[in-house]
Amino acid sequence: MLAGIGADSTNLGALAPLYDDGRFEYVPIPEKTDRTSEAATLGSWELRDDRVAADLTTRIEPQPVRGEAEPVTGAALAEWPFHRDPNFEALTYGEHRASGYVSRLRALEPGDVVGFYAGLRRPDGDRAHRYLIGYFTVDSVDVVTPETPQPERKAILASHPHNAHAKRARDGDLYRSEKTVVFIGGRTPGGLFDRHPIRLSDYYVKPGNERPQYYLRDEITTAWDVREGGENMMFKPAYRCAISGERFRSLVGPLEERRPEDAAVDP
Repeated sequence: MLAGIGADSTNLGALAPLYDDGRFEYVPIPEKTDRTSEAATLGSWELRDDRVAADLTTRIEPQPVRGEAEPVTGAALAEWPFHRDPNFEALTYGEHRASGYVSRLRALEPGDVVGFYAGLRRPDGDRAHRYLIGYFTVDSVDVVTPETPQPERKAILASHPHNAHAKRARDGDLYRSEKTVVFIGGRTPGGLFDRHPIRLSDYYVKPGNERPQYYLRDEITTAWDVREGGENMMFKPAYRCAISGERFRSLVGPLEERRPEDAAVDP
């Protein structure tokens, strides 16, 4: 499965940079609440160009859709926590988006792979695109629904202590208690690419449309046998790919010491 993650114009007001040498930044989305045990903040998240994540923006709206929190600006930006999901160091990922994410994630089995893609922009202002930036191998899949008994909810949250959804839970209650949340416990091989992410998107005007949009590249659809998720990438769809984890890893190349050719899409 391919999952869209990371900072973008709707949550941080900016995209993470992709540098000329192929290195890039993974910048998580801001947390919706400051009631979390997450220690990483916009001010502590260091970038490779001597800035921090707070320097990428002047304003965030922690809940851009629901609009229940005041915008965060000025000095308060540096103190605002991240929703660090996925956590590539701990290999954990949680999700409550209903638009294909929950259903496709909960169907995964140990040995499957979740690949993560994010919007990246080159500092010179070239067109931003969606890029695969890393992945991890599935070790476990746990699901918490609104009907899950509290003792079971607590046990699942305790088994995923480094997950962003667990960090903002209170006494076994999820921050969005009305949502179903899928917790993916990962194992190696897995992590962030060290450089040369793989571009997943094209940007063009589709016949019959008036404006250009982002679409999944045909080469990706073919090489990775994409079966579900559609072709429009504007809203970070969840893609189901009908290839094995082993085949996926062979196609995307190594996690470290990546070369420019590792970013190419080979059949």
